[in-house]
Amino acid sequence: MPSPSATHLVLIPSYNPGPKVYDTVRDARQYWNPVWVVVDGSTDGTAQGLQAMAADDAGLHVIVLPQNVGKGAAVLHGLDQAAAKGYTHALTMDSDGQHPADLIPQFMAESIKQPECMVLGMPVFDASAPALRVKGRQVSNWWANLETLWAGIGDSLFGFRVYPVAPLRQVMRGQRWMRRFDFDPEAVVRLCWRGVKPLNLAAPVRYFTPEEGGVSHFNYLRDNTLLTWMHTRLFLGFVARLPLLLARKLKP
Repeated sequence: MPSPSATHLVLIPSYNPGPKVYDTVRDARQYWNPVWVVVDGSTDGTAQGLQAMAADDAGLHVIVLPQNVGKGAAVLHGLDQAAAKGYTHALTMDSDGQHPADLIPQFMAESIKQPECMVLGMPVFDASAPALRVKGRQVSNWWANLETLWAGIGDSLFGFRVYPVAPLRQVMRGQRWMRRFDFDPEAVVRLCWRGVKPLNLAAPVRYFTPEEGGVSHFNYLRDNTLLTWMHTRLFLGFVARLPLLLARKLKP
């Protein structure tokens, strides 16, 4: 197992992921120390299973929220506790096994090298990826790049990424949004507005079938409506910030 880091941790929000979460956490622990899991009101018994794992592993910390508050809110809860313990950066990843744990050291190394930046995963899809979701994220990516005046966001939705903790907490505490599925794309746009530069690294993603233990909480109507409202708000914010963004982009 790797030695503990005093600055960078892995943060995994988790809501009813099924047994896949145990493999996800074991894989993450193989490559990083510490790993924190925020159980977001899960009712599938995984909170108890994760707590049992943590009892035998000093590098694993499990936070259990009493009710489901949404991905962004769960991440913020973890960030607040991480900041209180002196951590400066957090790599977020999903609990369902889709994200590549073996790339954690590479992403962390890039963050340590350039701590003022956010390190964003650019998903490399295989045949398991639903075509509708792949096409839909292309639309979200276009809007995110427009809203940041093409600051270089490779992918706005992929949740495997390293954030600097302090500016992300400031962004989230400054407004009421980013608490659910809208967290990932809104985080990168608002951090770009604050001058946090994106660095993009390729990362494979795998979608598991239900027979393989895959669990998805994505709802096309609900979550696409949420994303549409989010991009409407962000575009209005972009228009208000356009002079500042132009000045920053044209600065020699």
